[in-house]
Amino acid sequence: MDCFSKSRIGKIFFLVLPVALLLSSCVSQKNVRLIQEKVDKEMKTVFDNPRTTTYRIQTGDHLYIRVYSVDPKTSKFFQADFPYLMNSTYQYLNTYVVDEFGYVSFSFIEKLFVKGLTIPEVQQSIQTQLDEYFKDATAYIKLVNFQVGILGEVNDPGNYTIEQDQINVFQAIGLAGGVSSYGNFKEVKLVRQTQNGSEVHLLDLTDNRVLESPYYYLMPNDVIYIEPRSGKSFAMEHFPYQSLFYLMSVGVMGASLILNLP
Repeated sequence: MDCFSKSRIGKIFFLVLPVALLLSSCVSQKNVRLIQEKVDKEMKTVFDNPRTTTYRIQTGDHLYIRVYSVDPKTSKFFQADFPYLMNSTYQYLNTYVVDEFGYVSFSFIEKLFVKGLTIPEVQQSIQTQLDEYFKDATAYIKLVNFQVGILGEVNDPGNYTIEQDQINVFQAIGLAGGVSSYGNFKEVKLVRQTQNGSEVHLLDLTDNRVLESPYYYLMPNDVIYIEPRSGKSFAMEHFPYQSLFYLMSVGVMGASLILNLP
């Protein structure tokens, strides 16, 4: 091969290179579509995932405790003088804090050991003591400091207070504005606090089997971390069709001119 042929090939290479880089920077739809069918050919539509309360009360937790009764005298005994407002600020200001020894003090109950118990277990314990003194009195317990952290490739990272009793991983990411275009849906890290320390679990949000995962529903103090995809620096949020067609046109014309040279 003579020097002129080598020069011609080199020029073609540099014309085609930008197009190749442009194509390589585009993200496959398989990497961004959520809840895909990964095993069976037929799309599964029903997923079994019974929600069980496993969170155990810890020192420093804030418990909102309220007693309801159809008896006006009993109801007045437990109600405060200021208006009742069903919002997170009101609930937080009217909480009972679990002390360093695991006890909480509520009304006529001097001290109740709650550390290590679930919310239903605490509610049942208070209800049992209420039944000894009052008729038609019902205890309602809620964990006020239910917070989750959402970090990494999301549009609005931060720490979020959850007002409802339960939330799943998709709802939590939605609070943070959703995953950015550069987020890695296949390896979402869930950091969970346990009695023995911290555990890290990987979730694949593109796999519909995540709906049956024991980590699909979040617990207080969970942290979700969305890692960036590899090659983020070269990734493109939207496919640049106009630029692609322009480069291809320039490349074809350039190659044609070079190949037709004498």
